[in-house]
Amino acid sequence: MALKVTVDEDLPRQAVQLLREHGYDAASVIEQGMGGWKDHQLWLVIQKEGRYFVTADKGFGDIRMYPPATHYGVLLLRPDEDGIRPIVELLQKVLNAYRLEDLVGATTVATPKGIRLRRG
Repeated sequence: MALKVTVDEDLPRQAVQLLREHGYDAASVIEQGMGGWKDHQLWLVIQKEGRYFVTADKGFGDIRMYPPATHYGVLLLRPDEDGIRPIVELLQKVLNAYRLEDLVGATTVATPKGIRLRRG
């Protein structure tokens, strides 16, 4: 069974498409009917459903609020420039280097300079 992934509404739909092309059961926050929800509400539902979370919202990278090993995993994409292309390229970089299944439970931060993992 494919890993279930939720893509935050701050990311382009191309990110969802790319994850699907890599075999993941990916859906956007909007597709799941959670657009505009507060972070706390969104987080609770994602965790209840056992979904890995992909976002550009740096708040989800705060390991004091979201400690590694207490959740299904967060991938924080932090490009150096705005736009769809930098986000998609960063996501592709992560998918080339890792299987998301191997990042479950970790807080992963991807920047153009590299990929950092924080595990519990």
